[in-house]
Amino acid sequence: VSVAGQFVQMAGMPLFWRSAALSLGRVLAGFLAGAAAGAALAVLTAAFSWADLLISPAIRVIRAIPVVSFILFIMLWLSTGLVPGVCAGLMVLPVVWENVRKGIGETDPLLLECARAYRFTPLKTARLVYFPSVLPYFASSCATSLGLAWKSGVAAEVISQPKLSIGLEMYKTKLYVEPAGLFTWTIVVIVLSFLLENLLSILFLRMERGR
Repeated sequence: VSVAGQFVQMAGMPLFWRSAALSLGRVLAGFLAGAAAGAALAVLTAAFSWADLLISPAIRVIRAIPVVSFILFIMLWLSTGLVPGVCAGLMVLPVVWENVRKGIGETDPLLLECARAYRFTPLKTARLVYFPSVLPYFASSCATSLGLAWKSGVAAEVISQPKLSIGLEMYKTKLYVEPAGLFTWTIVVIVLSFLLENLLSILFLRMERGR
């Protein structure tokens, strides 16, 4: 009852919607950047052995470093508004990289042989052979890493405290001992995460149907 009343009260304030929208934008931007970088690095490491020797250890180090260490390191060099997005992107990158590289490696060799026999261009081979093979792996990695992006992004906001953010509002509930407010903001994070996951699923389903 307290949480429901708190939500109704907060929903009538413009600050609530602006904070939620800006946090959503930060996390989504970091997620998209991390997914794009992970996919690009996966293609690079799959294509060149020297790139695999250089990039694979670095990504494994990123995966092993605690989230709080990333947040504190990033705060040393970037403004507080950029910390959540960068942290979210770094959490997404290793997951997407590993899955996309696995998808490239498990592409059907008979299809690749057929593409060579018909003298497909590299671009046509990527579009007709590699893309359909990698798409399920990429979709799975995005679905998995989206939750990580949200968790790390909001945690980064709690520590870096950028203006107009869910993390800052959650920190205030701790500071002023408002458990109802903390539950309310947590529910907001969960709902936004579910919405993004559903939108992502719809997008990949349409891509699959188009293919």
